[in-house]
Amino acid sequence: MLTNSNKISQFWQELKRRSVLRSLAIYAGSAFVILEAATIIFPRWGLPDWAIDLVLYLLILGALIAIIVAWIFDITPEGVQKTKPADEIGDSEKPSDSKAWKASTYISLVVIVALIIFNVVPFNKHARAGTIKSLVVLPFDNYTGTDEFEYFVSGMHSGLIGDIGKISALRVISKTSSRLFKDVDMSIPEIASELGVDAVIEASVLCIEGDSVCIRIKLVSAFPEEQQLWVQDYRVEKSQILNFYNDVTKTISEEINIFLTPQEENMLAETRTVDPEAYDAYLMGQFYWEKLDPEFMEKALEYFQRAIELEPEWADPYASLATVYGSFYVLPKSVTLPLKYKYLNRAMELDPNSANVRYVKAGTAVWTEWDWEQGEREFLKSLELNPNNALCRLYYAHLLMILRRSDEAVHQANLGLELDPLKPLVLGLYGVVMRNEGDYLSAVTHFEKALSIDPNFGFASSNLAAAYWDNRDEKWFNQWKKVVCWDTEVTAIIEKVYYEDGHVAAIEKLLKLNEEYGDEFCKIGEGISVRKYLQVKNYEKAIDNLEKWYESRQMNITYIATNLNQYEQLKDYPRYIELLKKMNLPLGD
Repeated sequence: MLTNSNKISQFWQELKRRSVLRSLAIYAGSAFVILEAATIIFPRWGLPDWAIDLVLYLLILGALIAIIVAWIFDITPEGVQKTKPADEIGDSEKPSDSKAWKASTYISLVVIVALIIFNVVPFNKHARAGTIKSLVVLPFDNYTGTDEFEYFVSGMHSGLIGDIGKISALRVISKTSSRLFKDVDMSIPEIASELGVDAVIEASVLCIEGDSVCIRIKLVSAFPEEQQLWVQDYRVEKSQILNFYNDVTKTISEEINIFLTPQEENMLAETRTVDPEAYDAYLMGQFYWEKLDPEFMEKALEYFQRAIELEPEWADPYASLATVYGSFYVLPKSVTLPLKYKYLNRAMELDPNSANVRYVKAGTAVWTEWDWEQGEREFLKSLELNPNNALCRLYYAHLLMILRRSDEAVHQANLGLELDPLKPLVLGLYGVVMRNEGDYLSAVTHFEKALSIDPNFGFASSNLAAAYWDNRDEKWFNQWKKVVCWDTEVTAIIEKVYYEDGHVAAIEKLLKLNEEYGDEFCKIGEGISVRKYLQVKNYEKAIDNLEKWYESRQMNITYIATNLNQYEQLKDYPRYIELLKKMNLPLGD
């Protein structure tokens, strides 16, 4: 009776006799080459990550098939034949196993094991391909010794994020969420965990002397432990600052083995010079614009105009002017709209491949021109040029919501939220998409988070009140009091009705007071009045207001076909259907 050890020995000898081990070694070596080639080539072709996984699974399946075929068949001088059992062959038929074949088999196995270890175990010199797929550029440290250059340091931070954001294989956190980690007492792994990223870029502006800037850039991986992957000191002329961003982006992509698409390589290969004073003025304009305060808009306009005077062939200041004039409510649209088109068209002439210019053009097409097809083309083009623009994805999600393409809207909204999870506007826009989908818990969560970051953010505040109403949450009334400017008498009247007769009765009383006394006594505003008429199911009055919106081309009219505007309840009203037709919006599912 054979012992277990004898059985194992005989099985091992049979594997060698049938050349299974040799076949497996040859197959494994070939498979490894194929997998490595796929890892290199697929990202260049723009194929998704799962394509490489698919190749791996197919190769594993192929290995099983190779083992079975090698066990059953032999390759002989007479061709492929079925392998005879060991007890049916004589000594003369036994295949010889040369030392060369043995050596090559063992060497192949050693090489395969070494390559696997090389690809799995992280080394200090470089991050392995695929280990870093997301990062955050932390706010630049200002070591110049003066706050006078804070606008410049902040602008460089934005500029580097914009350039690295062009790499489609990387998820890059947007500047607003990044800036919340300025001077915080948190470790690199803690920050990375909070933002859900693999690595962090730290930068320090060491000096600004005349027209040159001294900068130190570090790349640090966060997991499995904090580890500096790369550091470099630069001294850059301000006129070359745009090229500096390109150089850093290319170097980082090489350090983490990210492969650039041909389009990305071309964009990063471009050389761009800019007048140092113009760049200074542009950064000052951005500094004031990002305050999102009417008080500072005029200063932003002034600096952008100055940048254009100094560098008239540079597209970015024109695009920024178009953005400001598109949001400048101090002046009437009859004044701001022509200026917006003037600067936007000039920006397009100068740089049609600017992601920012395309983004501004997309927003104009949707919310000013109601041209849905052009708006979608421009959003997609902007995202092709910079896939890491969170607001571009969120506003594109709103366009998809307007067109009743819900699944696509949610997908884009989720991508945008991942890119800037701590920006109040991103959280607010995301909450609107969730509210449109009927996910009121998610909507409320994100509106409340936006307000925890910025308690005075009116967009989130009004939408939170609306979400509370949708869910008949008792918090609705107190939240709504923060949104609408009622005088003390109106507040007392509405509050009494609310607590005695409920939500609907309070809204009906409010609308009645507004109709009787007008804005002088009870101002609720056009946009709010439409929503209120919808909430109490007075659809004819709601449509009256929607028609006024259409005539005055209010931006909110673009959402007329969404669930937010009670599409299901209104879709059988002829006047409502007529409005949808006039705006070329979808009439049904």
